[in-house]
Amino acid sequence: MKGSMRRRGESWELRVYAGLDPVSGKHRYVQRTVKGGKREAQRALAAFVAEVGQGDVISTDATVSDLLDRWWMTASADWSATTRRQNESAIAHHVRSDLGSVRLAKLTAADLDRWYADLRRKPGRRGQTLAASTIVRVAGVLRSALTQAVKWGWIPRNPASSSTMPKVRRAELSPPDVEAMAAMLRHVRVKDPTLHTYLQVAATTGARRSQICGLQWRDIDISARRVTFARAVVDGDKGIEVKGTKTDREYRVALDDATAQELADHAARCVARLDVLKVRLKGSAFVFSYEVDGSKPWRPDGVTHRWTRYRREIGLEAVRLHDVRHFMATTMLSAGVPVSVVASRLGHSRAATTLNVYSHFVDGGDQDAADMLSGLIASAEATADGTSGIDGHLMGNGGLETKEAPRCDGA
Repeated sequence: MKGSMRRRGESWELRVYAGLDPVSGKHRYVQRTVKGGKREAQRALAAFVAEVGQGDVISTDATVSDLLDRWWMTASADWSATTRRQNESAIAHHVRSDLGSVRLAKLTAADLDRWYADLRRKPGRRGQTLAASTIVRVAGVLRSALTQAVKWGWIPRNPASSSTMPKVRRAELSPPDVEAMAAMLRHVRVKDPTLHTYLQVAATTGARRSQICGLQWRDIDISARRVTFARAVVDGDKGIEVKGTKTDREYRVALDDATAQELADHAARCVARLDVLKVRLKGSAFVFSYEVDGSKPWRPDGVTHRWTRYRREIGLEAVRLHDVRHFMATTMLSAGVPVSVVASRLGHSRAATTLNVYSHFVDGGDQDAADMLSGLIASAEATADGTSGIDGHLMGNGGLETKEAPRCDGA
């Protein structure tokens, strides 16, 4: 690593070769000004050369926009259509517009903290300030891009790691109760029988909207009372896309008799329609489809629109379609179903994930645990004292026995 110095009045200008710019490929030099005599300048130059050689000095003129462009080309291929849309919006409306022209060499943790504060005051849709979850997502996009910049050698460290990332409070769950869910099912049964089947599956399995839309007839075993969730349907850039589940793993859920019968009835309706065309129902046909042969699945957003219309008709304005998933989980947990069972039905790979979301609905048997522990302690004390338990310490003949505290000589 080469360096040079020259006097500039009462100061010394230090100049060190920093190699090729990782973005433009041009030769890069970094400069620094110090004061003092020649020996002090020489020592400062030696330290500066060592600093540059260790990679502690940024050696690119790239801007945040340059990074976003390169990062997008590398990372977006593995994203779902929804993630692409969300990240594209975050970059266009917030990251690039606010910080795009800033050089990576100049971007600091303090800059990011100021930006987070600006985002909290920034108006969103309908003139309201941005939701905390939106701010966290926007900040996360830039943080990920900066992490990649470190890996590429564009910057020595990620300034987002030292910034204070915005926090978002988890929204309190408000799933429908059993009566509200039953009212919705009764209402839809008459008006939209196929949607009723969909909601019956959603309410009893807790599956995600995309996974129920992705069900094919080969995934359902009526005789064994079992359904396998193996894929998901999402709204992509060019229409609907069929992909793996959110966790990229298949999982099975047991069906109750009513839901199994509901699916059997729905299958019979599908077969009857196909009989007119003298066509058999294929195992690869989608369970919920507008096509007679089930060749295309329902659009997830279409299901939400229908749910919204019917819920308004019976006054369930605040209940979202996704709350049906929460309904299954919270109802089962409140009834004492083990967390591991509920986690399996939700498709969670770990029960800890379920507890993290639904912990306040879990009947942990806290009172039983307290009574059990107290009983164990009392039993151990009784065994040591030769008495019959805690009652032997407190109860005399017919009531509480008050004993004088033992005296301590010299007190």
